[in-house]
Amino acid sequence: MATNIDLTGKVAIVTGASRGIGVAIAERFAAAGAAVAVTARTTEATDSRLPGTIHETVDAITAAGGKAVAIAANLADAADRERLVATAREQLGPIDILVNNAAVTYFLPVDTFPAKRFDLMMEVQVWAPLHLSQLVLPDMKERRSGWILNISSRAALHPTFPPPEWAAAAGGGTVYGMCKAALERLSTGLAAAVYADGIAVNALSPNLVVPTPGTIHHNLVREDRESEDPAVMAEAALRLCSGDPAKLTGRITYSQDLLDELT
Repeated sequence: MATNIDLTGKVAIVTGASRGIGVAIAERFAAAGAAVAVTARTTEATDSRLPGTIHETVDAITAAGGKAVAIAANLADAADRERLVATAREQLGPIDILVNNAAVTYFLPVDTFPAKRFDLMMEVQVWAPLHLSQLVLPDMKERRSGWILNISSRAALHPTFPPPEWAAAAGGGTVYGMCKAALERLSTGLAAAVYADGIAVNALSPNLVVPTPGTIHHNLVREDRESEDPAVMAEAALRLCSGDPAKLTGRITYSQDLLDELT
């Protein structure tokens, strides 16, 4: 599955890179030669249910011969988003690749969903990707080259009707699905807006649930359900963040489907 794509000389920011899919993408990009700004809130392991820190990710990358820096940031805070991009640019150079992977998710009944948590989910999963994109676009436009990738989910798909028996229990994922649907519309809209600038923007979801600390914590990983290795998402992300922006952009696609298409 792995390819010999070369990202030497490229600078990437990967959000939510203290664990799960974010770690896999950061490590894969670094293995391909990119200098990676690894960012998340987690700088110390304080919750055994959610292991991993940005420093552990950087240590793994540097131990493998790659280049990475850890930049702690709370993506719910606009000033922190601005500091993240400025620090990454200062330490590594102009930004070539942005991967918006970070998420804050609450699986709660939609009919009583708290406004405070709704606002936080929208801030981190929709507004932050847009704001970060705005912050990196000047570098990309100046060089007429760049890649922005938004990590989505099949939760963005509309339910089928009549709904299956388990649909009532799945109501806890309605706001999450709404955030991801908005993120996908942002991806295609932004792709159209910057197409003439030589910048690719895509949305990528796993074909199957990916066993990560987060999905395990939310009981989304079960013995009776097939799963997907994080490496599949990482390889698909690499293809989307190295492809020709004139041809591989504006996609709402799925990891294994994309790899099968490009093989």
